[in-house]
Amino acid sequence: MPVRRIGLIVHQGRSAAVDVARAVHAWCDANRIRCTEIDVWAKEHRRGSREEAAAAGDPDLVVTLGGDGTFLRGARIAVNCGATVLGVDLGKVGFLTEVPADDVTQALEAVHEGHAVVEERMTLTMRASRALEIPKEMEGLLRYGRGPALPPPRIRPATTEGEGWGLALDVVALNDIVLEKLARDHQVAVGVYLAGSLLASYAADALAVATPTGSTAYSFAAGGPVLSPHMDAVVFTPIAPHMTFNRTVVAAPDEPVALKVLPHSGQAAVSIDGQLSGVLDPGDWIGVFRARNRVRLIRLHPTDFYGRLRNRFRLADAPATSPDGEAAPFFRPDTPIPPDLAHMRLPPPSAAR
Repeated sequence: MPVRRIGLIVHQGRSAAVDVARAVHAWCDANRIRCTEIDVWAKEHRRGSREEAAAAGDPDLVVTLGGDGTFLRGARIAVNCGATVLGVDLGKVGFLTEVPADDVTQALEAVHEGHAVVEERMTLTMRASRALEIPKEMEGLLRYGRGPALPPPRIRPATTEGEGWGLALDVVALNDIVLEKLARDHQVAVGVYLAGSLLASYAADALAVATPTGSTAYSFAAGGPVLSPHMDAVVFTPIAPHMTFNRTVVAAPDEPVALKVLPHSGQAAVSIDGQLSGVLDPGDWIGVFRARNRVRLIRLHPTDFYGRLRNRFRLADAPATSPDGEAAPFFRPDTPIPPDLAHMRLPPPSAAR
């Protein structure tokens, strides 16, 4: 379907992003397509993703110019208006952005003409024992050195608070939802439930619930596994736990994870894709689970996730590999795929070389 409206998110702190934004505007002008810039870093007042989408005319394509942080802001807006999202790569260590800055016009043409690949990724949503908010007396301290806060997640109309299921919150997380301590000298104490059963009680700096896409973010930094973003799973990783069992648990996508702040714990902060969204008191809980909505990413070619993993972390740069030069593909002949491999996810021959 041709593009009709574009929402453009520009990392104004990067001159390269500003330059690419001019190219996007020029392409939109030439094709008579409405393009509205969305300021997700507003200094005075920040709007929720639904309000941002409405202000931009409910675009059918969201374009982000920056790194993964910029992309995450755009993905939230895209999900809320049913748009696809195109991430132009101007970061250094990201996994989400895809298109090099020099190829942005080519990418827009491919999307407009229906030639781009649309890749879907799992997201997370949540319920909570009460509405999320940041106490006013804490907001200044917690926001020190940052811009204004996003508004707290709204309560979705379809909630069953009276039946003990908590409040359904209007949350979409592409990477992770994290519960973390507030005081430096006091870990947060949390009971962790998987699929409705108590797994363990943790005293830890934080506890992260991630998607496979988010497995290479905070969860990975804490020692969690790398998961293919093409799968669905819920990844639970304790961060600096004060106990022997410090392993990640990978749950099925239909197994919710619940985190309850224990009575002897201090307060805990809730972050959604790195954005501080609320403070929980002892006795409060959140439930994290796979959302119905998925992020729809624009790709010019099928994603080479493992090639990106290799390049981002320089996995092939070990001294032992240098005498042999660049590694050849293990196998991917330029011949028809055998029937017993036809159901596998394989790169095209050109991408394997």
